[in-house]
Amino acid sequence: MAENEKLRLDRLLNHMGLGTRKEIKKLIKAKQVMVNGELAMDPGLHIFPQRDHIEVQGEVIEYREYIYLMLNKPQDVLSATEDASDKVVIDLLDPTYHSFNPFPVGRLDKDTEGLLLLTNNGKLAHQLLSPKKHVPKTYYALVQGLVTEEDVAAFARGVELDDGYRTLPGQLKIIRSAPQSEIELTIYEGKYHQVKRMFEAVGKRVIYLKRLSMGPLVLDNNLKPGEYRELTDEEIALLQEAKTRHSVQ
Repeated sequence: MAENEKLRLDRLLNHMGLGTRKEIKKLIKAKQVMVNGELAMDPGLHIFPQRDHIEVQGEVIEYREYIYLMLNKPQDVLSATEDASDKVVIDLLDPTYHSFNPFPVGRLDKDTEGLLLLTNNGKLAHQLLSPKKHVPKTYYALVQGLVTEEDVAAFARGVELDDGYRTLPGQLKIIRSAPQSEIELTIYEGKYHQVKRMFEAVGKRVIYLKRLSMGPLVLDNNLKPGEYRELTDEEIALLQEAKTRHSVQ
């Protein structure tokens, strides 16, 4: 939001999760809201969010237009904002974030864990998800089957999926080659069930999948499945840089 843009006071406080419009009107009527050191008497007062000093019940309110959350998505939770029957990632968030209307940037399968970015910055999300950007995504997987150097070479060329689509080249790293192998895989697109389908194309089956990174954003190892935190200023800056870059793939 530009510094000279105005917002209604009740809309701003609602956006910041301080209550419904009706509840905010009651706060103002009860003389609990100050703007620039003076009591606010009008819910429709137009203010400059980037400049004006706002206090509610003695607490300073720092206006934010966007939020950025890093979630370690657990299994059995949908990468969606709502669903009629299943739990969704928004259900994991504290209600104070709901007023920002965050949404997941991209999706992880229901049975996949790991890094998921949630934000209300639609422009950033669009740029990170654009097929033209080829934003890298790295996954850890347990694979049923012996993963070999032949598979590494095949993934580096791109493999043909079951629908005839040939993937972009991916970087497959073997952590442990065994009847149940451990790998890391970096891909540059986000086709439906892509990692699973890539291994199916070489005769193997993914039995556990976790996303470790997306572009410059790396999953915080301190976050247990279902836990989340706000991005740091440095992480947000890295994402803003990433959205303007094209891969050299």
